[in-house]
Amino acid sequence: MLSPVELEIELFCRGMRIDDSCDVTEDGRRVSRTRAGLGSGLEIILPALRKNIWVNVPIVESFASSSPLFLVKHGGEYSVLDERTGDAFSVEVPEEPSWYSRQTSSGVAMSRVGILQGNYLGVYVSNSCLFWASKPPRACKFCTTGKNVGVSEQARKKVEDVVETAIAARDESGSVFTHLNTGYHFEEVDRLEPIHGLRQCEPFVKALRERVGGFIGVQAMPVPRRMFHEYDALIDAGTDHFSFCYEFEDPEVFARLCPGKAETLGQSGFFEAMEYASKKLGRGRVSGEIIAGIEPIEATKRGIDRIVAAGAFPTVCIFRPTVDSELEDTPPPDPEAMKDVFAHLYETCRDAGLPVGLLPIEVSLVVQPEEAADLVPPGFSSRVYEWKLAALRQLARPYIAWKRRPRAA
Repeated sequence: MLSPVELEIELFCRGMRIDDSCDVTEDGRRVSRTRAGLGSGLEIILPALRKNIWVNVPIVESFASSSPLFLVKHGGEYSVLDERTGDAFSVEVPEEPSWYSRQTSSGVAMSRVGILQGNYLGVYVSNSCLFWASKPPRACKFCTTGKNVGVSEQARKKVEDVVETAIAARDESGSVFTHLNTGYHFEEVDRLEPIHGLRQCEPFVKALRERVGGFIGVQAMPVPRRMFHEYDALIDAGTDHFSFCYEFEDPEVFARLCPGKAETLGQSGFFEAMEYASKKLGRGRVSGEIIAGIEPIEATKRGIDRIVAAGAFPTVCIFRPTVDSELEDTPPPDPEAMKDVFAHLYETCRDAGLPVGLLPIEVSLVVQPEEAADLVPPGFSSRVYEWKLAALRQLARPYIAWKRRPRAA
């Protein structure tokens, strides 16, 4: 029988069919096409011994229609059935927050401002990535931001709308992490100083720190080295975490599938910024994001090692051929290969002693490093690492309580 993390990987790679017995439109969260489109699945929770695992399961992509996994409802309870083995896995389908249907004071539906992906609030704070506007388009081939922002979600969110939505997510859904992200932006102010995504995020970070509290993350295209002071300004404003999406370790795959990123910054630019932010915030408080399942898995493993060497922790997304992306018809990866990748992820974090899984933040779009522990044979080094993480989780409790309180930056 599959372990919870193995089932998680199977669901990401194979998707899931919905049985006629289910009523997920009434019982669960809506399927939302916001931001890059990776969250366009059904949110479910897999019970597990260490901690429950949140998964945003593909159900609308074409490959999901032939999945051997399907969701059924019996006696008011949900299960995932594996028709290959007949195994049944009890799962929870979290209900949609009531605040999704409410409006901010400016009249915008809160679900068009931010969306829960796991138990954290994701907000795309600016207009669509400018790579979509270039001719020819230079957007990443797996992304659908240019088709979602301004359509499925509000374009150019107002600070007050984001604050009101974050307060609702905190008070009614228990969210302790607000994640702000943008695409590529380069606007001229008086033709002198460019405003990148980092600068666009700054007023949101300040307002969230002072009025909402919790942990605040920022994901934006890195700026050139001469502008690294913008990271300092965002840290002073209250940013707790930076994430850097360099996507692929293989140079050819990176250039082919991320033409805008390759032409404007290149892989090295991501790592220069990652290393700088890691030194400023500390190990384990910056992440490097990479996609697994398109490039050779040995390249992905090298990328994981490279991210850890930069002082960051790896966030590994299993490739999802999202609807309306240029890679929509590309097959999803083999689950066995992905289990190999995530075993390597856990071992790399363990060997580096990275403090993963300390905060009560559940991310439904990726397999988190601490979830992958069951993919590695038990041994002395793993036990010592788990004891260390358990102790750090206890020690982190007062800090988490302090961070949850709003305060001036």
